[in-house]
Amino acid sequence: MKKELKDTIVVELGQKLKEYPHFYLVDIAGLNAEQTSNLRRKCFKSEIKMVVVKNTLLHKAFEASDIDFEPLYDSLKGSTAVMFTQTANVPAKLLKEYKNEGIPALKAAYAEEGFFVGADKLEELVSIKSKNELIADVVALLQSPIKTVVSGLNAGGKIHGLLDAIAERNK
Repeated sequence: MKKELKDTIVVELGQKLKEYPHFYLVDIAGLNAEQTSNLRRKCFKSEIKMVVVKNTLLHKAFEASDIDFEPLYDSLKGSTAVMFTQTANVPAKLLKEYKNEGIPALKAAYAEEGFFVGADKLEELVSIKSKNELIADVVALLQSPIKTVVSGLNAGGKIHGLLDAIAERNK
């Protein structure tokens, strides 16, 4: 591979590291062509950009980045694919489908500005909530008292009915 091509690949990887806030390093050794194609299809449907890279080029892209990715350096062994995503837990859910087969296996991840090294971190990554899920939780918490008041008003139609409904709820 020519040096110019290597430099281009390092620059492109650096752009992806800036574009996507989360990425996973995955070991894809052992996948045949059909399995790799199926994995790529699933990634595309889940809005995950999967790129197979040379470890040395990815290491150079990490070094050129503004973020210190040193905790991930030891994971750059064997064949590596990088799964870039906008939502932190989507690749983890996809990899969980393959957990029994062991391929592809999680090497490491950078999600929600944290480092997760090792295949044992998969469950932790699956449980990360996206920004939209957190907003939905907050909205649900805020709506709960309002729903109580509205249902109380509908039940009794008067303040007395509302107070009784609230008193019953607090028992």
